[in-house]
Amino acid sequence: MPSISLSLVQTFYQLGRTGSYSAAARELNLSHPSVANHIRRLEHLLGERLVVAERGARRVGLTPRGLALYELIRPEFDIMLTRLTRLMESQRPVLRIGMPQGIFHDLFPRVVRKFHESRPDVELVVYERDTALSDLVRQGSLDIFIAERHFGDSVVIQQLIGRYSLSLVYPRTWGPAPAEGDIPEWARGRPFVSHEPGQIIRDIATGFLSSKGAVVEPLISVSSSVSIKRYVSEGLGFSILPTWSVGPDDDTITRVELLSLTPVPIYFGTAHFLKDNETVRAFFSHCQFELSGRS
Repeated sequence: MPSISLSLVQTFYQLGRTGSYSAAARELNLSHPSVANHIRRLEHLLGERLVVAERGARRVGLTPRGLALYELIRPEFDIMLTRLTRLMESQRPVLRIGMPQGIFHDLFPRVVRKFHESRPDVELVVYERDTALSDLVRQGSLDIFIAERHFGDSVVIQQLIGRYSLSLVYPRTWGPAPAEGDIPEWARGRPFVSHEPGQIIRDIATGFLSSKGAVVEPLISVSSSVSIKRYVSEGLGFSILPTWSVGPDDDTITRVELLSLTPVPIYFGTAHFLKDNETVRAFFSHCQFELSGRS
């Protein structure tokens, strides 16, 4: 017996049930030619005609072999579709989201609070990362991502939802804050704690710190702003972080906002087929409200 795709059997089932290529196409959300092509492929695999259609007739009939096959699969197919429908209806809605760890820790809690006030039944599964996010959407591993870069991927849609400023952060025990223009000289010889290579904040920070010819050599590079802030608070070095990552309770750290640096964008991305999904659109609205204009 040749290997037969379930989609071909489903198309044949709908054609036998409705008696019309057009009706089957509507049921399956396919084009008329696609339905006809599925039937031809199934007939080729089985080596027999299954469908007969008179020229100009709107409805089609099944050959004796086609009728026998339809009656064979109809009860099992009805049961299978019913079980699948019940399974999917009982499944709790889930949104799989990817985002940088810093955004997850410092900005995302406000989004979660507001979103779950209106959608308490939706589970949010969050992957804390900021690389390969568009690839994960394309592979079906993520539904949504929040990122600081525009990937330019034709499979996903990205929309700007906000921007944030950057600040110099260093141990408070190091003394008074330098003027912004003096920071590249101030940083010479001091231990620099940075994001990993390839991350957008690292690129901006090294460009700023080397603007007066200094060679920037990080003491240590880590994956998230949360980890960097911990090292700064322990007195191990200075860094450049999102302004929102250091709050009034961080009394071991001095923060100097860098007004000359271009604010970093925050993008909301999702797959094309989810752009009109009601839950995704609601989640986007909460993200835009909570993250837009945050410094």
